[in-house]
Order: sequence, then C-alpha cells, then structure tokens
Amino acid sequence: MGCYAVTCISALTVQSTQGVFGVEPVRPELIRQTLFRLADDVSIAAVRIGMLGSGEVAGAVTEFLRQTKLPNVVLDPVLRSSSGESLIDPPGITLIRSRLLPLCDVITPNVNEAAELVGDSTGSLSPTSPWENTLPRIRGLAAKLHELGCRSVVITGGHLREANDFLSVSASGRTTERIFPGTRLASLATHGTGCAFATALACGLARGQSLPQAVAGAKLYVRNAISAAYQVGKGKGPMNHLFRLDEGA
Repeated sequence: MGCYAVTCISALTVQSTQGVFGVEPVRPELIRQTLFRLADDVSIAAVRIGMLGSGEVAGAVTEFLRQTKLPNVVLDPVLRSSSGESLIDPPGITLIRSRLLPLCDVITPNVNEAAELVGDSTGSLSPTSPWENTLPRIRGLAAKLHELGCRSVVITGGHLREANDFLSVSASGRTTERIFPGTRLASLATHGTGCAFATALACGLARGQSLPQAVAGAKLYVRNAISAAYQVGKGKGPMNHLFRLDEGA
C-alpha cells in the first residue's frame, strides 16, 4: 500500500489457523513508552489501532492519542476472535465506548462488533439474510455509534451473504452514507481480513485519499489478497498480503 508501519505490540496471543487459545496483554507502561518513542522519532501520517487486550492497555493508547493528536486515527475494534475467544476484558470495552471512540476519525467494526459496542443484544445477523433485510439493522448500529462520538463508521460485511461494506459519516449535524458492494469469495484464506482492511484504509488516508477512496482501496486490497492466497495450516489461513497489484483478481 506504499506505507511503512511503525508498530507497537499490544498483546501476545497463542493462536494458529485453527483459532486463538490464549491472550496476554503487554504491560501498559511498556505500551506507553513505545508509543511516545515512536512518535518522537517518526512523522506519523495515520494510526491503526487493533486488538488492545485490556482496559489498562486501552487507557494507555487513549492517553497517547489525547496528548499527540495524531491525524487519521483508524480503530478496528477487535473484541473477539473468529473462533469466539474474547480478546479484551470488560473494562476495556467500557473504555473504548466512553473515551477512545471520540478520538478516532473512523472505526471499522463488523456487525457483531458494532452491536457489542453499542450494547445491542438483538443477536447476530443471519449470514443468509438478504441485504435489504440487513441494511436497516446496520444503519441503526451506525447511528448509535455516532451517538457515542464516532465521526465516521465503516461496518464491514465480509461475513454476510452479500459482502457489502457500509460507510456512514456524521458531520455538521448531517449524516451521509455510502454502500460499497461486494461478492463473497469461496476461500479459507480469511484469517486477519478485518485487520488488513483497517490497515489498508489507514494507508489510504495517510497517502491523502478521501475516506471513500480509502475504503474502496482497502476493500479491493483485501479481495485481491484473498484471491491470491495459498493454503497455510489446517484451518482459516492468512491472505497473501504480498501479492503484486498487477496479479490481483
């Protein structure tokens, strides 16, 4: 995507293509030191936040963002693994809702993550539901996220029957939306698609793209990386992050 990521590891996991079997967050003080050292050394054009692991880590990241006021902050609220393992404690979810969301320029939850963030206990959307039945629920979740302070929301739909992504932007008392249509790919190489989407989106913003342009580019990147993947492991393997653009599907 034409960017270099300076990285702060927030948690260690025991995982394979078959699932996540354990999580251990990094000490918050180590997180804090790493973030401020990186920001002191490098001119940062965008931020992508993923799995945080604990409320203490979420607090350290939130305070860093509050002090540095970095641009183009993208939050991928990783709450659970695809195998169902919890990836952050309850205090962490509370802190994300109350303090972190208003500091972000855009968040990229899937439908289940969006529902958990806003406290919607309606239940999971059926992956077989047609888009016209799914859209009202997604639109309602986006509205509730705006009420929590989110300026822009991309609710991803890669696990839905129609793999459409929904962008909602709230500005100056007005909400605009856009749907990015997609089709499902028959592939087991779907490990980390949400993380890759959010990172590719942050790269687009860092390179000066508008939010809709960055969303479209991230969606195309993930689709091509899935199409170019090869089998790794016995479960859901990774995408091919290093595919050549001219070879993408």
